[in-house]
Amino acid sequence: MWILLRGGYPFRILLPLRGEWMGRRGLPRSLAPGPPRRRYRKEALPALEVPVLPVTATEIRQYLRARGIPFQDGHSCLRAPSPFVKALPLKDQNGATASFSLFIDKTTGRFLCMTSLAEGSWEDFQASVEGRGDGAREGVLLSEAPEVEDSEEVRRIWDRAVPLWELPEPEEAQLARVMFGLTRVTDDTLRRFNVRYLRPARSLVFPWLSPGGLGLRGLKILGAEGQGDGVHYKETTIPRPGVYRNLFGLPLISRRDVEVVLTSRELDSLALNQSTGLPTLALPRGTACLPPALLPYLEQFRRIVLWLGDDLRSWEAAKLFARKLNPKRCSLVRPGDRQPRPLEALNRGLSLSRILRTALPAWHKSIVSFRQLREEVLGELSNVEQAAGIRWNRFPDLNRLLKGHRKGELTVFTGPTGSGKTTFISEYALDLCTQGVNTLWGSFEISNVRLARVMLTQFAVGRLEEQLDKYDEWADRFEDLPLYFMTFHGQQSIRTVIDTMQHAVYVYDICHVVIDNLQFMMGHEPLSTDRIAAQDYIVGAFRKFATDNSCHVTLVIHPRKEDDDKELQTASIFGSAKASQEADNVLILQDRKLVTGPGKRYLQVSKNRFDGDVGVFPLEFNKSSLTFSIPPKSKARLKKVKDDNGLATKKPSSGKKGAVPQNSETCLDQAHQPCQPDPSRPSR
Repeated sequence: MWILLRGGYPFRILLPLRGEWMGRRGLPRSLAPGPPRRRYRKEALPALEVPVLPVTATEIRQYLRARGIPFQDGHSCLRAPSPFVKALPLKDQNGATASFSLFIDKTTGRFLCMTSLAEGSWEDFQASVEGRGDGAREGVLLSEAPEVEDSEEVRRIWDRAVPLWELPEPEEAQLARVMFGLTRVTDDTLRRFNVRYLRPARSLVFPWLSPGGLGLRGLKILGAEGQGDGVHYKETTIPRPGVYRNLFGLPLISRRDVEVVLTSRELDSLALNQSTGLPTLALPRGTACLPPALLPYLEQFRRIVLWLGDDLRSWEAAKLFARKLNPKRCSLVRPGDRQPRPLEALNRGLSLSRILRTALPAWHKSIVSFRQLREEVLGELSNVEQAAGIRWNRFPDLNRLLKGHRKGELTVFTGPTGSGKTTFISEYALDLCTQGVNTLWGSFEISNVRLARVMLTQFAVGRLEEQLDKYDEWADRFEDLPLYFMTFHGQQSIRTVIDTMQHAVYVYDICHVVIDNLQFMMGHEPLSTDRIAAQDYIVGAFRKFATDNSCHVTLVIHPRKEDDDKELQTASIFGSAKASQEADNVLILQDRKLVTGPGKRYLQVSKNRFDGDVGVFPLEFNKSSLTFSIPPKSKARLKKVKDDNGLATKKPSSGKKGAVPQNSETCLDQAHQPCQPDPSRPSR
């Protein structure tokens, strides 16, 4: 087999795909660690426990002062002596002796000892200081080492990989450079960052080294595939994404460095360091997430420049990460034609140093002028599709109306009791989550186990109880999604729910929160005697949260009781008009009960603040997969029934009252293909 690579290069290349069968993780069979074995991990589906904000920065400072522990106030962490190591004492600013190797997160209270790599919660730190608990000092809090199987696999792959410049055939080395855009990256740069090439898989291998650069803790494997006129890159991490916390380039950072450039890809870090000589670090999960566990490693820098990519999604991620890093020390490189991602800028002969000098400060006062917003407005006008947000794969007609899923908006979703609101909204959110939208689910009406079962069935597009031998394979893929669940059930206080959401945004960089449903928070409010006032207060709290945190909130609200023969309207939403007024989007699941036949479901977009487009489109429920997206054979089966009955197909006129718009037929024409298991994914 041959792959034709021609995008962005002055010549065409035929790449032979010869060699071994590709096994687990997309690697050659000889590198796969034997037959798959199921391993159960401690946190299969991450859930947010309560309370989630046990301590504030003020309380941390008061505790340290009361215990006589010296500390230094940093950008996002407090530095204090570590009780987990016996290091040589150092002098602090007050002349006291202390070794400031412990970092305490100001927001969550979690700590990390840079010397022993011990980490834990604020309660764990208090227990260690006060001498409570037998294992507090004996390794219980030490960072978990990679699992034995992962360690063996990491070492096996690393030993098989070779430096790119040591390949025996110059043509193979040149071909690899062209595939990954490294034609202008020197061997010295690759050697300095310790990048290797895995010949059987034709992939670059980036190491995850311990802070001292002494131990190999994991790998990121970057493969290239031809896709149309361009090249598609596929990443594989060992250990799996949730455990992979690597700042690529960290061993090259010295204690004297006060400025660093953060990128979303390792290749961009190579280009930036070679061109500018500045310290560069690559985030482990790109623009998807900045784990708080990495913040202590960034405390030493007085200035951080975020150059994450060349699209609006990268720009939004840069602004979100800057808030976590302290905006006063952050600068952002705005995407543009003359400011592409670093590797592309190097290949185009642009000056990366000049682009860095144009970086904008992330922090500004509460009032800005149009001059400060001018370039951002131009960016949205020149990238209309990106500005519209993430598009759904399973609901093409929803893209036609809403254009996409955007951060900072509030969506209100309603529908009759028993119409399938939770089932639809779970697929609606799952569609976005599979595209990398970090999602937090708050289900107060049904248990998380039942919700996860529904979403897993929708993810596999089939009933797994009929094929239990494939459960582990689908569960492993589902587990890798950026999906989290609140542990609440039943009546909850809005303050507790908002605190949980704040914690999730900080720790997991959540971009989409689903609340099902609002009625379960109304009984705990002090205004509960006035249910309308209580609802207005809750809706206002969610509206403020969405705006302040640049996070999309989808809020399910039950409608008022209506006659079965009447369609729901925006005014049918329970409570006052505040819910529909505050919402950016209003979605209504219509379930029309017909006397002469089964009920028909439609999704109605009755409000769209983005561009005003509203309308309806039909939905068809597939009971076997619990999905509302049309199954592949549905259209053909419908056509056959019409032919057998001799009925002619007639499009309803969009001008008639109650008729479905002609554009809604695109929903019937779209056949959602069920996901097939990826053979490159491990089965554990």
